[in-house]
Amino acid sequence: MPRYSQLLHLLQGAGAGGSAPDYETDVIPYLVDVWLDEYVAAGGSDLDVVQVSTGGFEYLFDVAAERLIAAWGVSKGKHTGARPASRMAGHPLGAGAGYHRGHAVPHTLGGGTDINLVPQLGSVNVGAFRPLEIQAVGTPGALYFTHWIYADATSQKPAAVEQGLIRPGLPPDIRTHAN
Repeated sequence: MPRYSQLLHLLQGAGAGGSAPDYETDVIPYLVDVWLDEYVAAGGSDLDVVQVSTGGFEYLFDVAAERLIAAWGVSKGKHTGARPASRMAGHPLGAGAGYHRGHAVPHTLGGGTDINLVPQLGSVNVGAFRPLEIQAVGTPGALYFTHWIYADATSQKPAAVEQGLIRPGLPPDIRTHAN
C-alpha cells in the first residue's frame, strides 16, 4: 500500500473501540488527492475533472476524456431496488469482446448506471470484484471505493482498477485488478 502511505495514519486517528474514522474530513480528501495527483502525473487533465454526487455516492469524472477516475461511498447495507436493465442496455460497450458494462459501485450497494458504468473485463466483473463488493454490502458504515487507472491519456478503457474497503477497526483492504 505504498501509494496510500498516510491512510493507516488517518485511520489510526479514529476513536477508541474501533469507531468509524471521519471519512468526510480526513479519509476521502486524502484519497481524492492521491487519485488526482496520480491521474495528472499519468497524463490526465485536472482542469476538466468534476466531482458528481448521485444516489448517495461520489464520482470523480474527467469531462474532456469522458471517463471515470474514481467512485466512493459509505455502505448502507444491501440495496434491494430493481436493476435498470433498459438503462444499462443503452450504455455503449465499445471496449471489445470480453468486456462488460461494469458497475464502479455495485448495484447491490446502491450504485446506479450512466456515470457508474465502466468498461470492465467480464472475468473481473463477475470474478475477482465480487468478494469485496459482498463484504461492502454486508458492512454498513464501511467506505467502499474504486479507482480506475488508464494506460494513456486518450483511452476510455481502464488498464486497471483499485478496489478498496475501509472498515472501522480493521486495516484497509485495497486490491488491484488488471483490466
